[in-house]
Amino acid sequence: MSSPDSSLVLTDVADGVGTLTLNNPDERNTLTAPMVEQIVAAMDGFEADESVGAVVVTGTPPAFCAGANLGNLAEADGSSLGRIYEGFLRIARSTLPTLAAVNGAAVGAGMNLALGCDVRLAARRAKFDTRFLQLGIHPGGGHTWMLRRIAGPQAAAAAVLFGDVLDGAEAERVGLAYRVVDDADLLAAAHDMAARAASVPRELAIETKRTLATMAGVTSHDEAVATELTPQLWSTRQPWFAERVAALQARISSKR
Repeated sequence: MSSPDSSLVLTDVADGVGTLTLNNPDERNTLTAPMVEQIVAAMDGFEADESVGAVVVTGTPPAFCAGANLGNLAEADGSSLGRIYEGFLRIARSTLPTLAAVNGAAVGAGMNLALGCDVRLAARRAKFDTRFLQLGIHPGGGHTWMLRRIAGPQAAAAAVLFGDVLDGAEAERVGLAYRVVDDADLLAAAHDMAARAASVPRELAIETKRTLATMAGVTSHDEAVATELTPQLWSTRQPWFAERVAALQARISSKR
C-alpha cells in the first residue's frame, strides 16, 4: 500500500509494519480537516490489511506534527474540535500496536498524536511541547490525562503548567519516550521495533493490547491473574501455538 507524494498522509507497508507519515512539511505537518480524513482512511486501511501487524506514525521533516491548524480556532466549537481530535483519537483507538517515531517538534495536538501511540521513540532533536497555556488555550483532546498517565504528575505539571519543552533525551529521562535514538537512526529503529510486534500472530497481539488496556482498572494480583486466564487459554488452542512450540522443540533437539 502506498500513496502519492501529493498526499497529506503517506502510507507504506513492509515487513508487516504499516508506516503512516504526515506529509505537509511546509506547514510543519499541522493537523487540518483534510489531513485528519486521510489519517482515518490510512488507519482503516492498515487495520483491514491482514498483512499489517503494527503501525509506525511519523512526520516528514522537519517536524513530527506542530499541532492543530490555528486558523479558525477562535470560531471553533465542540463539533469542529472533535473533527480535528479524530486525527489522534483514531490512532489511539487502533487495535494494532502503534509506535510514534518523533523526529522533530510534537506540539499541542501533535504531542497528543505521539501520546496516543502505545510507544514513543524520540530522535535527539525531538521537541515535546504542550504549548496550550502559552497560546492562551486550555489543553484538550485528553492531553493532561494522557501525559499524566504516561509521565506522571510532576512531569505533566512541568510541561503543561510551567511550559517545559523536552528534547529526546529529556523525554526519555521522564518516561515520556521509551528510548531516545540518534536522529539518523530513528526510522530504522522504529521499523525494527514495530516489526517485532508484527512478527507475532496478529490476533494474539490485538488481544494482548486489549488486555494491557484492561489492566489500567485492575487493582490486585488475583484480579490480574483472572483477567489474563481466559485469553491465555484461548491462545493455547490456536494453531500458531502448536506450530511455535514444535519449532522451538525442533531447535532445542538440533542443539543436543
